[in-house]
Amino acid sequence: MQIKGNAAVVTGAASGMGEATARFLASRGAKVCLMDVKLDGIQKIAAECGGSAGYCDVTSAESMEQAAAEAAQENGTARILVNCAGIAPAHRIVGRDGPMPLDEFKRVIDVNLIGTFNAMRVMAAALRNEQPLDAVGERGVIINVASVSAYEGQIGQAAYSSSKGAIVALTIQAAREFASAGIRVMTIAPGLIATPLFFGMPEGVRQSLANQVPFPKRFGDPDEFARLVGHILENQMLNGEVIRLDGAIRMQPR
Repeated sequence: MQIKGNAAVVTGAASGMGEATARFLASRGAKVCLMDVKLDGIQKIAAECGGSAGYCDVTSAESMEQAAAEAAQENGTARILVNCAGIAPAHRIVGRDGPMPLDEFKRVIDVNLIGTFNAMRVMAAALRNEQPLDAVGERGVIINVASVSAYEGQIGQAAYSSSKGAIVALTIQAAREFASAGIRVMTIAPGLIATPLFFGMPEGVRQSLANQVPFPKRFGDPDEFARLVGHILENQMLNGEVIRLDGAIRMQPR
C-alpha cells in the first residue's frame, strides 16, 4: 500500500521503535497519530514530525476506543497500525524470594499481548467499513511487534517470552481472519535494538551483548525497524508472517 496520504496509528510511540516508526511514517507523508500513556513525550515528538498525539492505555478497552475515535476524527480511519507498546521486566518463575508474583506476570501479558489485541480489534473493526485502496481490495495493514524472545526466551523472561510468543501465534490467525476484508497482518521480531531499555546498562554489558550478534556486531537501530515497517507496508505479498530483525542472533539461556 502507499504510505503517503494514509492515516496511521503507532502505539508505544513515546520512545524507541515506536518513536522511530512514527517519525518515519510522517516523513513519508502519512497522517500519523502517536499513542502512548506518556502524553508529554508524544506531544513533543508529534510537534516535531507534524503528527498528532493521543493518550492511550492499551490495556483499557475504553481508552483504546476513545483514542481511536479521536484519531479517526482528526486524520480519518487509520489504514496503518503499528503496535509498539510493550514492557519487559525480568523475573524468574521462581526466584530467591519464592514464586514470581502473579500480578507481575499478568501486567506484562496485559500490556504486550492484550494491548496488541486491543488495538487490533478496534482498528480492524473500523477498517472493514472503509473502501478498498486499490483494485486488489487492500484496505490496510497491521504490524505487530514480537521479539526473538518468543523463540529463545532467556532465564527471567517468562512473562515477556509468553506475551511475545502469543503475538507470533496470533499473526497467521489474524491474517487469515482479516483476509476477506483486505487487511494484511505482519509481525516483526526484533533482536537487540538500541532502545531506552538498554541505555541504563553499563557499557561493558552493552558491548558484551552486542558481541553476541553474529553480524553486524552491534545493536540494531530503531530506524532500521522503521524502514522494515515501510517495506512491509509497500510489499503487498507480505502477509501472515513473522520477520526476525536480529543480525542472526540466537539468544543464549542467560
